[in-house]
Amino acid sequence: MTTPATFNTPDRIIRMAMVDAGYLQDGDDPTPEQYANYLNRLNDLINFWQTQGLKLWLQYDLSIPLTSGQGTYTIGPGGSVDMVKPLRVIDNGYYLDTQGIKRPLLMISRDEYTRLSSVTEQGALNSYFVDKQALQLVVHFWLVPDTTAAANGTAHVTIQKQVTNVTTLTESMNFPQEWFLALRWGLADDICTGQPLAIMQRCASKAEFYRLALEAWDVEDASTRFHPDSRSMHHGGAFR
Repeated sequence: MTTPATFNTPDRIIRMAMVDAGYLQDGDDPTPEQYANYLNRLNDLINFWQTQGLKLWLQYDLSIPLTSGQGTYTIGPGGSVDMVKPLRVIDNGYYLDTQGIKRPLLMISRDEYTRLSSVTEQGALNSYFVDKQALQLVVHFWLVPDTTAAANGTAHVTIQKQVTNVTTLTESMNFPQEWFLALRWGLADDICTGQPLAIMQRCASKAEFYRLALEAWDVEDASTRFHPDSRSMHHGGAFR
């Protein structure tokens, strides 16, 4: 079986978006100024869309090496894990020991972390709090890994990484083929301001239709199951 050709390029998206927005006629080419402007707008649109929905292809398991007595780790440029800043950490962390056995870690909120009696207590990891900062994600583990925890395993979290922004017109994009129509009409909707009302309405409706359709499709195939929160307290009833 042959691999499908890749047509999801910035050049094709910009050209078709300009046609949809009424800026480009058959046989015409965008000007260098239009290419530069709309390439930036496409990147802005992509950066915003990363905050919407799951974007399953952006998720992957990240290993965080542990240091005895260190409970705080940074993910991002110059951090404990030096990489491009991820968008977020998703709630399914675990501790992996040297025998290959996994132990789930519980993600807690800022309020829950703040209310801990001692954030410096050392021992086996059981939970973590993610502090989203502008340039890095800061992960606080609790308990703080002691010598045994640091020597015998690593912490793992699932992150949502950033899509690489496009810089040239002919490069392949991190967005897969099925996202082409959503990107095309999303850009058309963004650039059509000032055009006749019929064009603006058509671009807006198409952009919304394709984006929502893709967001609904971009979910895991396994059934969703809800489990009781282990942090919940149980209260007994009283006889009256």
